[in-house]
Parts: sequence; structure tokens; C-alpha cells
Amino acid sequence: MTRTFALVVAHPDDDALTWAGTVAKHADEADFRFVLVQATDGEAGDIREGFPATRETLGAIRRDECAAAWRAVGRPPDRLEWLGLPDGRVAEVPLTGAVERIGAVLETEAPDVVATFGPDGITGHPDHIAVGLATDIAFAQLAAAEGPGFRRLLHHVLPQSVFERWQRKRQASNLPVFDPTRVYHWRGVPDCEVGLVVNCRGVRDRVLAGILEHRSQLHVIADQPIDVLHMQRTVGREWAVVAWPPTEPPCRLLTDVFDGL
Repeated sequence: MTRTFALVVAHPDDDALTWAGTVAKHADEADFRFVLVQATDGEAGDIREGFPATRETLGAIRRDECAAAWRAVGRPPDRLEWLGLPDGRVAEVPLTGAVERIGAVLETEAPDVVATFGPDGITGHPDHIAVGLATDIAFAQLAAAEGPGFRRLLHHVLPQSVFERWQRKRQASNLPVFDPTRVYHWRGVPDCEVGLVVNCRGVRDRVLAGILEHRSQLHVIADQPIDVLHMQRTVGREWAVVAWPPTEPPCRLLTDVFDGL
């Protein structure tokens, strides 16, 4: 019996920064199926000086980086869908259209678990928020049909306690701290809302290898120069809010996306 995990994100590299550890942990399981939906090609991303990309070629480069990243993790998606929505302007796409595009993929796959962004988009990025909302609506519609799959919906988050620890370390290292009121800055959610914590320490070398394949955006993803040891520590866990099914506190903290299913 196949267990399917579907991840819906906005940009190439969002996937590497969120659920690569979970995918790596299940990589060698014969019953594991991984579906990845990329809403955009990331064509509007930043192009640093000297990087061999143009506005016309960046999207294709980032697609290739995504493929290379999952090879580095050791588990390419069984299905990868590129929706081709406009990078930086997903929120301008009619919501019903985005829901239909995402829902069409999910309906054919009937995944047990779907993961996406929550209302905060983790960094307040409008594309993240729009993709998360469209995925939530598509999931709700398909779960209500009472067919197979759609047993759990997850929102990737950063717990407030972890966010504050990151802030203290950045301040001690004379790095700019994040401002959670600004777009593109990390922000936390109350720890009591976190319902899933995945220990990824055993696969964090593979997670980091995947992140490092996103060469075009490394100057955005990580502080420069890159501190590999610090990055390894930050990818040692993955956190999520369980957006569905609804739960009543106190509830057991899940340790895997398929935990209890």
C-alpha cells in the first residue's frame, strides 16, 4: 500500500528549505510516493552580479537546480508539476484558477498528506501565502468528497521559541536580525500551535547538499559567506502546524508526516 506525500510550494528552493528532511528519511521506502507541485519557475528571483543568468534564462536555470537538489537529497519526486504561474505575482492570479490547477494534481494523486505554507507564508512572501491558501481550499474540497487520501494537511512553520533563539544568535554574531513585520523576513508561530516536529539530524547532510544546489539563490537563502556548520544545525528539524484534521488540545506531538495514519 503506497503512502503519498504531496508538497505544494511557490518557488524552486522553497521545497529544499522546508520538507527535504522528511523526504530523505522516507527515501528508501518502497511504499513511499513523493509528489511535488511548483507554482512558479522562480523566474523573477534575484540575479546576483556575475552569475551567468538573464531574466529570460533564470526560470530554466532554477528548474535545473530543483532537479539537481533532489538528486543530491537522494530522492527525486515521483511526480513534479510546474504550474507556470507568474513569479512574484501569484496573488494576482484568480484564486479559483489557482485552486483548480493545484486541485487537479492532488485529485489524481489522492495523497495521504499534503504540505504547504500557512497564512504567514513563513516569510510573509505574497506568493507563499497565495499558494498556501489555494492549496488549503483545494484540500478542503477534495477531503470533503470522502474519497481516498487527504488524511492530513500540514503548514510548515517556525516555532516562536526557535525563531527567538535564531534572533539571539544572529545578534551575537553581528548579523541583521529578522523583522517579522516585513516581507521576506522569517517569523515564528506560537509553540503551542506546532503539532509536528520531525528530527532530521540523521539526514541533514543530504538536506544541506540539496540546498547548496540552488546556486542562483544562495546569496538570498543564506548569509554570506556560507557557514556550513550553522546551516547543518538549522536543517536538523522540521516543524508544522496540523491544519487538518482539527484537533483539541492537549494533543500528542507528531514526529513524522505519516504518524498515526
